[in-house]
Amino acid sequence: MPTAALLCLVLLPPQLVDRTKEGPGPPPDQREITTEKRADIYMARKMYREATETYLNALRAEPQSARLHNKIGIAYHQQQYFDAAKRSYERAIRADKSFSKALNNLGAVYHAERRFKKAVKTYRRSLRIDPNIASVHSNLGTALFSRGKFKQATEAFLIALQLDPKVFERRGRAGTLLQERSVEDRAKYHYFMARAYAAAGNYERALLNLRRAFEDGYRRPRKVLEDPLFEPMLDLPELQALLGIGPQQAAR
Repeated sequence: MPTAALLCLVLLPPQLVDRTKEGPGPPPDQREITTEKRADIYMARKMYREATETYLNALRAEPQSARLHNKIGIAYHQQQYFDAAKRSYERAIRADKSFSKALNNLGAVYHAERRFKKAVKTYRRSLRIDPNIASVHSNLGTALFSRGKFKQATEAFLIALQLDPKVFERRGRAGTLLQERSVEDRAKYHYFMARAYAAAGNYERALLNLRRAFEDGYRRPRKVLEDPLFEPMLDLPELQALLGIGPQQAAR
């Protein structure tokens, strides 16, 4: 090759590689997904029967998976098949004795069955493993409330709020951890929730729960006035209106 031609080649700018013509990869919804992930999608869509069947298929490859047994338990739980849910949670716990979430979910089954004493015991087992899960403290508080242990319930609610100030504003019926809030006396429940929020200094949520308590039939304004936890809130016009008092009465 002539010297001049060789010099031209050397001086050419570097070639850029254009891969746009190779075409994009497959879209995310067409990529291969695992059987477990497919079941998770069914759960998110509230297709619980399909999720159960798909998790069971995934379990064939991992028969000792605590994670899968827990998810199967939740799928049964959402269909109110409590006996089947309980067996799945127990299998998860046998496979992993430190699986605090499965213990919490087992406690939620006992709560649904109105076995509140056993629910309290199971929630406490979960908290001994991991004491920093707000949802479990809230579940414990709800179970204690259902047993008439109102002071202990308020303490559990307060710990839950300290760990997660928004714990009671979320719906806990999905994922790998269930949150139980079913109680019979809604008026009294909201009153004690208001006490917990007041103790945490969240007066807006305390007022909201007091309003709900009164809407559900709570008729003891004098108790609110005399409760030291609500004392810092008595100058709020909204609370005065709720209690039917004026500023002078609130100042007493």
